[in-house]
Amino acid sequence: MNGNYKRLACSAGAIAIALLSVSQAQAQVKKAADQSEDARCLPEQPCPPDAAKVSDAAKVSDDVDAPSGGDVVITGTRLQRPNLTSNSPLAVVDAAEIRYQGAVQVENVLNRLPQVTPDSNENVSNGSDGTARVNLRNLGSNRNLILINGQRMLPVQANDLNFVPTALIKRVDIMTGGASAVYGSDAISGVINFVLRDDLDGVRTDIQYGFAQHQNDNAYARKIQTQAGYRLAQPMILDGQKLDVNVAFGTNFADGRGNVTAYFGYRDTKPILQADRDVSSCAADPAGFTAKGNTDLACGGSSNNPFGLFDPQTGPSADLGRFNNTKDGARTWVPYDASFRYNYAPLNYFQRNDTRYTAGAFAKYEVQPGIEAYGSFMFMDDHTNSQIAPSALFQGYTYTVNCNNPFLSAQQGQILCGNAFGTAASQDVYIGYRPVAGNARPRRDDLRHTDFRFSGGVRGEIIDGIRYDANALFSTVLYNETYENDIDPSRANRAIQVVNVNGTPTCKSVIDRSDAQCVPLDIFRYNGISDAAFNYIYAPTSTRGVDRETVLSGNIAADLGRYGVKSPFADSGVGFVLGFEHRYESLEFKADALAIQKGTTETSGRFSVNEVFAELQLPLIENRPFFKDLSFNAGYRGSDYSNLSKIISTYKTELSWAPTSDLRLRGSYNRAIRAPNVSELFSPQSNGNVNAQDPCANDPGVAPTASLVQCQRSGVTAAQYGRIAPCPSDQCTGRGGGNPLLKPEEADTYTVGVVFTPTFIRRLNLSVDYFDIKVKGYIGAIPVSQTISQCIATGNPFFCSLFKRDPRSGIIFGDQGYIISTTQNTGSLRTSGIDISGSYTQPLGSFGSVNIDFLGTRLRKLVTEPLPGLGSYDCVGYFGPTCGQPSPKWRHQARLTWSDAASVGTISLNWRYIGGTNLTNNSTIADFASDPSIINARIKAYSYFDLAGTVKVQKGIVLRAGVNNLLDKDPPLIQSGLLASFGNGNTYPGMYDAVGRSVFIGLTAEF
Repeated sequence: MNGNYKRLACSAGAIAIALLSVSQAQAQVKKAADQSEDARCLPEQPCPPDAAKVSDAAKVSDDVDAPSGGDVVITGTRLQRPNLTSNSPLAVVDAAEIRYQGAVQVENVLNRLPQVTPDSNENVSNGSDGTARVNLRNLGSNRNLILINGQRMLPVQANDLNFVPTALIKRVDIMTGGASAVYGSDAISGVINFVLRDDLDGVRTDIQYGFAQHQNDNAYARKIQTQAGYRLAQPMILDGQKLDVNVAFGTNFADGRGNVTAYFGYRDTKPILQADRDVSSCAADPAGFTAKGNTDLACGGSSNNPFGLFDPQTGPSADLGRFNNTKDGARTWVPYDASFRYNYAPLNYFQRNDTRYTAGAFAKYEVQPGIEAYGSFMFMDDHTNSQIAPSALFQGYTYTVNCNNPFLSAQQGQILCGNAFGTAASQDVYIGYRPVAGNARPRRDDLRHTDFRFSGGVRGEIIDGIRYDANALFSTVLYNETYENDIDPSRANRAIQVVNVNGTPTCKSVIDRSDAQCVPLDIFRYNGISDAAFNYIYAPTSTRGVDRETVLSGNIAADLGRYGVKSPFADSGVGFVLGFEHRYESLEFKADALAIQKGTTETSGRFSVNEVFAELQLPLIENRPFFKDLSFNAGYRGSDYSNLSKIISTYKTELSWAPTSDLRLRGSYNRAIRAPNVSELFSPQSNGNVNAQDPCANDPGVAPTASLVQCQRSGVTAAQYGRIAPCPSDQCTGRGGGNPLLKPEEADTYTVGVVFTPTFIRRLNLSVDYFDIKVKGYIGAIPVSQTISQCIATGNPFFCSLFKRDPRSGIIFGDQGYIISTTQNTGSLRTSGIDISGSYTQPLGSFGSVNIDFLGTRLRKLVTEPLPGLGSYDCVGYFGPTCGQPSPKWRHQARLTWSDAASVGTISLNWRYIGGTNLTNNSTIADFASDPSIINARIKAYSYFDLAGTVKVQKGIVLRAGVNNLLDKDPPLIQSGLLASFGNGNTYPGMYDAVGRSVFIGLTAEF
């Protein structure tokens, strides 16, 4: 830390010490009358409702001021003043909206908002880490900051929305305009603050049960499954049951000066198999090829099939293609064709099972006037499983078969070994053998997160108008993963090297004593593997991780208007905040010996940062003609990271002008410098499956789609061209992981908006906001599909250098072939658009009232520049391998709620709209270039309707029930190879309702 920064930090500490040293008599200056003044709202700006006391009418509102009761409101400023409104686009989801959706997973609520692109969620199985995340403005879940009651939730790289007890949420503040100067560098795209109920005086119980119900009547999906001879899903299905039970109890004490609130929660979610939905029960592959692309879909699958595929790499058949065991169980090889493919989809989870326990407590106590101690403890244990098809001896790993193997028939031996058949010679071969009979079991990834979070601090008012808050936060995330029922290729390789010993097939490794436990593996016929061999080759791997974060923070906020420091043209005084924060983060990742042997890398890393921040609020003109309010706000944050060579600075400026009570104009500029988090720096590098296709590969009798010249750019030799095996199941291999040499990324955010609250139309609120966010040098990985398409289409040496083809066969899957996709500083991201929000309530006299809430986003730009100077592409209106999930030009959510006059019951109808999008592959944009498709050229616009209602049974007891996706609409059926991030089951289940209609019933009792 340099001298200037030390002096700045010491100055902040000196101010805090001086102010905290004021005598107790001065601290008691605060009188009851002053407390009342602090809480009042100006006549022209009514107080917003407390979310805990709001009626059962659902609200998705905008521009909410600080409510009474001392709640922390995330409005882009730490200055909590009654007449302050947000100068950045702000949406608030209250508890009623969550109840109307019947949500037990809070990410499902956020994913419906048009500002949010779905991220990791309950419908992702293959590749899931078991967490739930949120992605604001489609800039990545690592660029928004998650808070609980105004403090960081967990280490940013380990954020998991499962940690939030949904039943205790009073509201969720979502600020989507950039707030790094105020809350920290991670808040580039915005801040999500979960305001939890921490002041209960009594007992509150909430229980909810729900399930999915779907009519499988998708004629197209059932047609292609019938053509393939696959099992059809049952016409009517009811599954995916969810039970959520929460109990909270609290009490006031010491004449109301203190409160303790504790809670306990249990959630259980049952799994849904892809076999039980038309859209997902088989892997959709392209069919009906024309010059303009495929015109149809067919049920495809994996070439790693149950009968056994063999691709000799040496010997007389090394260049003759792939062979397959026959389906009749004979020891005979025939040329491989598509009829052998395996439908891997049915056993995959479309919704993961999940069991979650939460517990915690909040406490606060006013020690004396001006000094309040507070603290909290939160705990979560979340256990989930992802499940996918049975493991296999996968192609890409080089197996060795001895030519005197007793399981080889003469026909197989001649093809593999030629004249060497029967001798001790051996040949190398790729094998795609997936056992599905006998003792075979689906692969299961057992994922467990155990989270602890402690916080404590002291706050209060030192003297009139000067407040302080000093606190500490400690959080730990324990991650345990066990990958079960996976075949160990090393054991399998030993088990297929078998010789006769006195007429008994025996592993060579048993003979030479290198592995006395080896059991012979008969893979040269269908269903030839013994139970003992299964037990030998199945080898679970275990990994574990620990993420820790410590935050020490303190700030002083002053309202200098109490001392006459104000503009001569304003009634309100100058306000400022000065603060200091220290944060320490660490990561440790460990693996067992087998996981390390299979390519997992252990890692650890840590860093710390010291920050000072300041904010100034300056009311310039108030209550003058054409100047009801003109205010200026500015903020600065300086950060000294232990792993960086210099201090980085973030800052903001904001201006708000209300010419009348009916209209307010607002604008802001934020400059953010985001340092890489500990995971981006130190996460282990490893290989994994990614959805992609190799244009240089081909099936027998079909030419590669890319020319020899194009393929040579990616490392293909002339001898390999035309003989490269396709990535099985359209899953190539990418090598991802962290990079300790990362540099910070820079972001600029501009927002301009107008808020309309006309006095001549009571109860109407309308806001329109323009946002523009650009991130330069963004930290991320180049998608494998983009690397492939760019190298083949343009020959760009940067992209082509990321290919690491298997030197023997040219494949880009397995243990020797992959595409580098590690974290690095790349080019730039930019998004811009317009948010429109409104609400209106119309009283109906004795018939009650009707409320309308609306929130929509018009996306103008979503531009990615992969590398500086190499061109850019705009994903607005597109989906597919390059752009990922759909980015429609328009999304909205609109809710119409009727409340009866006696406030006994409500009925609410919600309309969710997702605009149409086009497939990137078909675009003329060079960056999108890939195999075209006619059948999935466009996803049409989608509308979902949800119906819910509440009934007050008696005082303190409210019954609720609802149906989401009322019309049971199927999600779009998309070719599996066209899916990208968070695609699963031939669709994008985070964006579209994957499992059909969902029904829930719940009861809340509070006494």
